[in-house]
Amino acid sequence: MTGIKYRTADVDGFNIFYREAGLSGAPKLLLLHGFPSSSHMFRDLIPLLADRFHIIAPDLPGFGLSDMPPREQFKYNFDNIAGVIDRFTEVVGFDRFAVYVFDYGAPTGLRIAVKHPERITAIISQNGNAYEEGLSDGWNPIRAYWQDASEENREALRGFLSPETTRWQYTHGVADEAAVSPDGIALDNFYMTRPGADEVQLDLFGDYKSNVALYPTFQAYFRKHKPRFLAVWGSHDPFFLPPGAEAFKRDIPDADIRFYDTGHFALETHAAEIAAAIGEFLSR
Repeated sequence: MTGIKYRTADVDGFNIFYREAGLSGAPKLLLLHGFPSSSHMFRDLIPLLADRFHIIAPDLPGFGLSDMPPREQFKYNFDNIAGVIDRFTEVVGFDRFAVYVFDYGAPTGLRIAVKHPERITAIISQNGNAYEEGLSDGWNPIRAYWQDASEENREALRGFLSPETTRWQYTHGVADEAAVSPDGIALDNFYMTRPGADEVQLDLFGDYKSNVALYPTFQAYFRKHKPRFLAVWGSHDPFFLPPGAEAFKRDIPDADIRFYDTGHFALETHAAEIAAAIGEFLSR
């Protein structure tokens, strides 16, 4: 099964949409997307790796085509998102797997790795941060909300949810904007307009401070378990800076760190190069 299949898994009553490709019995690879995206961001990467790996890419809770229950029923924080995805891996039979983490996928996947180190065969981080030096000044408005969760500071973050900001996230730092498909931008903006989606995302902005608080825990996991590690980093990312990629080598000296001349959504312009790096890295 090398073509992509589109499925939904019942995770204890929570419907998680996912893309699946590859051959059963091949090495497993879990792909975790970030804000404000969905598994759609992997549409170009999956076919380039499906001949060698069994790939699953879920939409995180509250994102894409996965369930987005009301905030009164589900507390949108990264502990709960990671908990659902952890159970999802068990439901779909991913017992040992490499994990590709991007943006919000990093605090999700790294929580799972800390909880189940024996399940992780390798980590690929594409602009998925775990060090404070990786956080740019672009986080300052969100940091202000962490320090004072006032309604005024919350409202100030709504600009991050605008269609213009979504487009900027995709195109900032890209040498040729014409190389970026408009489809991902349009789809992310469509999902953002669903009733209640804005408040879900503002909740997650507020809870991102829990990820920074866990950075020492993630780093201790790296030092103790020394997972096979590859960073494939868009060097012009306005949110997660190159020093955040280099920092992994402090705790995993054998980490393979590679930079690409692109921005935050590196797969939009460099899917072929990143697929080649992943294939070579995981085949060692």
